[in-house]
Amino acid sequence: MGDVVTVPERYGLGPIEVTAITGGEVEMVAPLTGSGYSVSGCSGGGGVSSEGGGVGLSCSEGPAATINDAMSLEVVEILDTAAVLRIKPVG
Repeated sequence: MGDVVTVPERYGLGPIEVTAITGGEVEMVAPLTGSGYSVSGCSGGGGVSSEGGGVGLSCSEGPAATINDAMSLEVVEILDTAAVLRIKPVG
């Protein structure tokens, strides 16, 4: 845990940190770099704030989630304490 992935600023998120891999899900947190936030495809929410706060995501293997209509995040595979993530631009 604790692995961090830096993503392009245009995605509206700062570095994404993996905080846990449990029960077939990968839990992540990331600071917001823009004024809005949206996610479709995995559960997000929790600590969203306008004071430089961040977001929490919990995603399982399967179809990619779309974040901020700009980024695709897919959990390709979960192995005991490791996960393979695919992050790319939407489209």
